[in-house]
Amino acid sequence: MAGTVTKETAPASTRACQSAWPKDALRISFGIIWLIDAILKWLPGFRANYMSTIMGQAQGQPGWLRWWFDFWINLQHPRVNFFVDLVAAAETLIALALIFGFARKLAYISATGFSLLIWATAEGFGGPYTSGSSDIGTAIIYAVVFMGLLALSYYAGPARFSVDYYLERHISWWWKVAEMRRPLTTAPPIAAVSTFPQHQRSA
Repeated sequence: MAGTVTKETAPASTRACQSAWPKDALRISFGIIWLIDAILKWLPGFRANYMSTIMGQAQGQPGWLRWWFDFWINLQHPRVNFFVDLVAAAETLIALALIFGFARKLAYISATGFSLLIWATAEGFGGPYTSGSSDIGTAIIYAVVFMGLLALSYYAGPARFSVDYYLERHISWWWKVAEMRRPLTTAPPIAAVSTFPQHQRSA
């Protein structure tokens, strides 16, 4: 039927939104994992063991890395409560940004840096690497997932199930903090064109 928009004739940007739901499902699922992790950070046990964890990771590290761990220990030890709250708040914000799809590009880049910082401090770069080492830490894997979400955002385009999708319709510059590239403008629907000759339409 003339004027009917099918899956094949729909604008490319619309088809991209329809086919990108697995990307949204991955983002939301990952956000739920971060939310659980953030909730645990607000519990007393994390506060009680925060400094001992970082100080423990410094043990056994190679001598050329000692300055790095000494810097973070000396920086945080006098104000441990502040840094505990900062870590918990950061993880909470990352979780909410993932679940609701808010400022996704900025959130992914910031979360990548945060994950790498956690890996390089609280997880001690996954080391020290000795005969008893069993893994390289989880935070580095989180960083890789965030980079993967950035790549998906570039190739799959706007996320239909996100706050960003609606903000971009009302704030012209919002795509700069939400998308890896400027979204294509959805083309207006094609009006139905009659195939009857002019003299038959006027009869």
